[in-house]
Amino acid sequence: MNELETRVGERRTFAIISHPDAGKTTLTEKLLLYGGAIHVAGQVAARRARRSATSDWMELERERGISITSTVLQFPYRGHTINLLDTPGHQDFGEDTYRTLMAADSAVMLIDAARGVEPQTKKLFAICRERGIPLFTFINKMDRPSRDPLELLDELESVLGIAAFPMNWPLGNGERFRGVYDRTTHEVHVFERTAHGATRAAVQMAGLGDPGLRELVDDVSYREFIDGIELLEGAGARFDRDAFASGAATPVFFGSAATNFGVQLFLDRFLELAPPPGPRAFRDGVPVPPESPQFSGFVFKIQANMDPRHRDRVAFLRVCSGEFARDMVVRNGRSGKEVRLARAMRLFADERESLETAYAGDVVGLANPGVFAIGDAVFVGSELTFAPIPAFAPEHFASVRSIDSAGYKSFAKGIAQLREEGAVQVFYPYGSMRSEPILGAVGELQFEVAKYRLEAEYNVRTHFSRLPHDTIRRVEGELVGATPLQLGSGSMLLEDWEGRPVLLAEREWSLRLIEEWNPKHRLVPFTTRLQQEATA
Repeated sequence: MNELETRVGERRTFAIISHPDAGKTTLTEKLLLYGGAIHVAGQVAARRARRSATSDWMELERERGISITSTVLQFPYRGHTINLLDTPGHQDFGEDTYRTLMAADSAVMLIDAARGVEPQTKKLFAICRERGIPLFTFINKMDRPSRDPLELLDELESVLGIAAFPMNWPLGNGERFRGVYDRTTHEVHVFERTAHGATRAAVQMAGLGDPGLRELVDDVSYREFIDGIELLEGAGARFDRDAFASGAATPVFFGSAATNFGVQLFLDRFLELAPPPGPRAFRDGVPVPPESPQFSGFVFKIQANMDPRHRDRVAFLRVCSGEFARDMVVRNGRSGKEVRLARAMRLFADERESLETAYAGDVVGLANPGVFAIGDAVFVGSELTFAPIPAFAPEHFASVRSIDSAGYKSFAKGIAQLREEGAVQVFYPYGSMRSEPILGAVGELQFEVAKYRLEAEYNVRTHFSRLPHDTIRRVEGELVGATPLQLGSGSMLLEDWEGRPVLLAEREWSLRLIEEWNPKHRLVPFTTRLQQEATA
């Protein structure tokens, strides 16, 4: 095995997905804690004096207590390089989550032990299934009153249609949750709580026959614990790694991110089971292996103002093959231009440090003076292609204007950069020479974020007016004259950022009338097949 193959084989790149409030940010913090990337949960070691979630770097995230943008956290653990992609939990930011999943080799699905499979869980699972992403399941919050573990396993299989194989089994639940039984080593991990779960939980190993186990929980919980293990072992089922690799089966872990119970056990088994980087690039339809010497990668995210002092823009590049080196010259497949990658960064939430080399599976931050866009393929040598990153159809619309006319230049810059990030989609009245913009969003909370960021990052006060429209179509056919289309009541003809015509309508039925009135034009859906499945 050569050096490049060794480096690629050490990489593990995964995303965490969940319904809001399932504990995703907490689990992220605890994986960093047990991975040695931070010393105290909520604080980057030797980097921050304030206590706050490491992955939630945007000020609005800390104010609202939710994740609204994806984050990259890279750290070494037991001879491997872990690239953890933390995704927004709120459904209004599902498009950002989808783009991030395009860069992941596996995913961890977080389930609330009291609530089970929730609506956003199903939507995110549909995305993983579409891509065949190997999926781990962590059933969280066992330190609170929880549903029966067997019932939760059955729900995974009946609702999501994925085979669920428990890798461990909980001892008690709620306040009586004391540990987990490791089905591989046949040992019970008995934990002690720490103050607020900020440091590692002390753990002792015990056998199933240890008389001290019965004293840890009530008789009913102990009997359920033993009966559950006997039932699982009696079934004789074995974990199918091939089914896991294809996305047909999921290894299930029980634990509590808040108390740290079961976190290290999960992290260690994740390292053992998670796949290394696989082929992402194609040459003439043939997959390019990640250990190929030809460098390639794609941009899946752009973020402005991670460092407000410098008003920077960072492109997140997933390395797909070969070795990245600072100052290398690559070709952008979209523009056809050569670009020197002079300012490269290793990312850890909003912290970054200079980066000299990276390998397939790694995520590299690139200073982006407007040369990269989401979905760009970059490579050295002959042409390579990647699967496209589709845009979701916006479902909510609002016109926005700057209250202070003197700040219009900053307003226009802010709108342009939010569009570049994919935070919102931007439209203008057709033929209006880019007057007052109309923003489109998958979820309404995106408007709140856009308004907040325009004020906080660009010092622009704005007024948003929500529009009643909820249906958008692309328009195909020649548009000539002052009234190119006969529009129905409440409909609007707009153009997107590239000047392509789109139609907004208040109701689906009105589209049929417009099609009848305009037989020379076609109204084409925005929606991709993936979005239809994910929102079903």
